[in-house]
Amino acid sequence: MENAQRNIKTGKRSYGKLFSLCVSWVFLAGCTNGTVHQPLNILWITSEDMNAFLGAFGDSVAYTPYLDRLASEGVRYTHAFATAPVCSPSRSCLVTGVYATSMGTQHLRSELTIPEAIIPFPKFLREKGYYCTNNKKEDYNFQDPTIWDESSATAHWRNRKEGQPFFAVFNFETTHQSRIFGSDSVFHERFGKRLPEELRHDPQQMVPPPYHFDSPLIRKMWARYYDLVTIMDQQVGEILQQLEEDGLTENTLIMYYSDHGTGMPRSKRALYDSGLRVPLIIKAPKHLQEDLGLRPGTSTAELVSFVDFAPTMLNILDLPIPAYMQGIPFLGSHKQTQAYIFGHSDRVDEALELSRTVRGPRYRYVRNYYPQLPLIQPNFYTDQSEIMQELYRVKALGKLSPAQASMWQEERPTEELYDTESDPFETHNLAKDPSLRETLLSMREAQKNWARKTFDSGLLPEPLMQAYGKDSTIYQVLRDTLLFPQEKILTLADRMLQTKPYRKLIDEALLSQNPALRYWGVLTLEADEKIPKEQEQMIIALLEDPVPTVSIAAAAKLCRSGMCEAAYPTLLRHMATQAGMNRVIAARIFQLYIDQAGSNTQQAAWNLMSGPCPESNRLNYYTRYFCWALEEGFKSIGKEVETISFP
Repeated sequence: MENAQRNIKTGKRSYGKLFSLCVSWVFLAGCTNGTVHQPLNILWITSEDMNAFLGAFGDSVAYTPYLDRLASEGVRYTHAFATAPVCSPSRSCLVTGVYATSMGTQHLRSELTIPEAIIPFPKFLREKGYYCTNNKKEDYNFQDPTIWDESSATAHWRNRKEGQPFFAVFNFETTHQSRIFGSDSVFHERFGKRLPEELRHDPQQMVPPPYHFDSPLIRKMWARYYDLVTIMDQQVGEILQQLEEDGLTENTLIMYYSDHGTGMPRSKRALYDSGLRVPLIIKAPKHLQEDLGLRPGTSTAELVSFVDFAPTMLNILDLPIPAYMQGIPFLGSHKQTQAYIFGHSDRVDEALELSRTVRGPRYRYVRNYYPQLPLIQPNFYTDQSEIMQELYRVKALGKLSPAQASMWQEERPTEELYDTESDPFETHNLAKDPSLRETLLSMREAQKNWARKTFDSGLLPEPLMQAYGKDSTIYQVLRDTLLFPQEKILTLADRMLQTKPYRKLIDEALLSQNPALRYWGVLTLEADEKIPKEQEQMIIALLEDPVPTVSIAAAAKLCRSGMCEAAYPTLLRHMATQAGMNRVIAARIFQLYIDQAGSNTQQAAWNLMSGPCPESNRLNYYTRYFCWALEEGFKSIGKEVETISFP
């Protein structure tokens, strides 16, 4: 720890009025008007996969008396956002105060190494004598067994030494997307029977969002979701009751939030409010409410992001905020505000993704770097759910409203812009509205500046990140302009927004010695449905590129241009010889174009599955994703694979 701290440049923070009289060598206590109180405790209560489905936030369907009471005693944040619409990258950011994209921890289940100099913030509290406990989910996309004093299903502040201040986290998985899966009898046995009939939600009272088809099954799934919210609320009530029983309520800062938006389709993995907006309630002890500006029963529309949580906790305790943290403190003596917050969406399981977003008080901007891929992609995990099967069934009927059709576009626009006041479900893209041109350009530039400032590792393809991460950390690689020529990549990416040919720029990229630039040279051509004739032979030549990432990208572009016959041998070769994400991506591209393959090509891919895939649930994640991609591909052409049950 001491060696790591010597490598950190900490931001200078003078002690504020709030705690200036109360600093001890062991921990920090709270003071008001010179009165010394017991050390301030911090309690975080987290639910999963949830928007603000709470009565306190105006949801008339929700039954959440415990959280509603907490809100009446604290402050509701109406514009709080996760940094990613999926769990592990969000948690990675929460525990470090650094965007997952700055550390290379944004891809689900990637587990790359982060620098020793980036210290998860509970360690700073532990150094000051705090007992830090996590019950129980970590899921940070990196491993560090030294973050917590205790991290388990039995972790609790009650396990600390007598009088020791604590930081305790309780995470409830009750509202996770997977909890609504299964038959009525299975759901009742697992969850429904926990509620008396009068607290069960009536499907007839459910009103699905406009992008979901309104059918009895869809309404039933939403009713299940709200039942789970009520159960979660009761679990929160139990924790708050334990705090009260221990006489700790009046000296504990309580925060409730969810790890990202709802787990429903077009929410999880999607850069809209449905995927990123979270409920946030903060209640301070009475003696700190005035100093922290947390007046009971009020709300605020301040923009708050997960990247702000760690620096805010340190600021409240008047501890130095390390310079590597990328958020702002939104409470305490050095409180700041911001005009925009930022988010990202990257690979989840076998589904490839690279999108970024900027959110202001009113407008949301989305930049899609893989516009050739649809928003709703095939995904083995989610496609087995009843709600996805119902949405696929309705889609096949072809009778969709414009809002419903918006989630099924085969390709996405490179840019999206939404007015969240007039269009809260974000289904009407205003990116081409001339009256909002200045708003679009301003938010576009803000996104690029964020990518520069935070060294967005998403601009490196994941297999290259894996290769570079063997000898270093991605955080360090991103600062090496030879490995990561960020400005050149951003310039190439801008070509997707233009109608100019940019031939010289792309030719130079395709012939570059840097594999990341060759990759982006191919990717920028995705703005063209067909490969420009003058660059066709260059793309074909890249099928033999020594870096598999580039070779696979060239095969993908050829398939998209109707030249899959030239690409299939390359995809099969990489599926047979590569490991990790290269094999997953090759399988994913093959899956998307499997219907164009001849019988011999399909049989060759089938043979590659015969070994590992029937046991894929026991294998490492990358092999599992490889199997899932091919299984979904064969399913799409009517050939079922006898394989694992739902994981």
